[in-house]
Amino acid sequence: MTLTDRHGLHLTGASRKAVDLWDEAVAAYNRYAGDPVGLLDAAIADSPGFLMAHVLKGYMHVLGSNPRAAKVAGRCLQAAAGIEGHGLEAMHRAALAALLEQPADIARASLLLEDVSLAQPHDIIALQIGQTLDFLRGDSRMLRDRIARALPLWKPDMPGYHAIQGMLAFGLEETGSYARAEAAGRLALELEPRNGWARHAVAHVMEMQDRREEGVAFMRTDPDDWSEGSFFAVHNWWHTALFHLGLGDTDGALAAYDGPIFGERSDLAFDMVDAAGLLWRMHLMKADVGDRWSELADLYLKQPHGQYAFDDAHAMMAFAATDRRNAAADLLAALEEAASGQGDHALIAREIGLPVARGIEAFGLGDYRRCSELLRPARNGAARFGGSHAQRDVIDLTLIEAAHRAGDRDLSIALAAERAIARG
Repeated sequence: MTLTDRHGLHLTGASRKAVDLWDEAVAAYNRYAGDPVGLLDAAIADSPGFLMAHVLKGYMHVLGSNPRAAKVAGRCLQAAAGIEGHGLEAMHRAALAALLEQPADIARASLLLEDVSLAQPHDIIALQIGQTLDFLRGDSRMLRDRIARALPLWKPDMPGYHAIQGMLAFGLEETGSYARAEAAGRLALELEPRNGWARHAVAHVMEMQDRREEGVAFMRTDPDDWSEGSFFAVHNWWHTALFHLGLGDTDGALAAYDGPIFGERSDLAFDMVDAAGLLWRMHLMKADVGDRWSELADLYLKQPHGQYAFDDAHAMMAFAATDRRNAAADLLAALEEAASGQGDHALIAREIGLPVARGIEAFGLGDYRRCSELLRPARNGAARFGGSHAQRDVIDLTLIEAAHRAGDRDLSIALAAERAIARG
């Protein structure tokens, strides 16, 4: 007999003990804190044929990670390949397979998980992984609507309800419903103070509304709640650093960089993007960051390029800031090869990835007019290459500074006024 988890999902190959471990792992993943991978490993040790445990472990290693972790995800897919599961479990397995293609077929994986959620709105893994893919695709509408579709079937007394509210909060924020987003995020935090995604959603609201002093206070109050044991702590500390930077406090931003953001020199893609995005903002401000760029650029030299344009743009920041022209040329060559292909990945590399990376390179070389020429037509479509509004703001900041340094006073003033209205 196939057992189900606390949300009613079929769990092929799981014993009762393994199901209990699965429920604990899912709860940890929902709040972005704890050791979900360790719990899944224990479940697999107990039940080697536990299909969804292999799939979820694979998801966790392929998203925002590095080539080393991606190999773990590949082994998870291999372990799951020979297990005949429930129809929705097979769709999860297919989604993982799509993410492990070269390049990753994020669009297909996203659609598969959308169909899983339509069939089973209580599949919280399909919702959480699905929203992560919406983030990677920069699909603001689906960040909201994937959760909104399932919301009527969720009740406050259900396990994981805080995660649903936290995901709803981020989707609402990315579609400009700031008051509703903050309310949902704060409700999630009342239910589960360790919910790193919900805290991140509220921080996004404050960032987009330019509430920087309030943002510092919000993040600096009881930081142990959201940072201890959290695998989302780096990004939330990045938000904290942005609040400091917005107040002109570069020392506070650098202290966060040297400590929780990049103190451990993480080579995970999400963490490196946060490190590069923060240093580049300070680079635009002409702040002295010492030799911090060199260590980050060294790490980017070891990463593959041409697979995800959003990551490549941040790698180019490190190469441009350290004048590593050969590395920049190699990165652009990888993007050009990606752009020569077919499908969404090629289109995004061609229309967004290349002009943004070339614009950042031009800024590093001091060719500010060329930077402006490249970024102006690309920026309005930049959502397609992933990230959040707050992360992609670095493109506008680069364009504003490039226009200023190029002597294009009218453009720089207009862009600054536009940004002020958007963040009011």
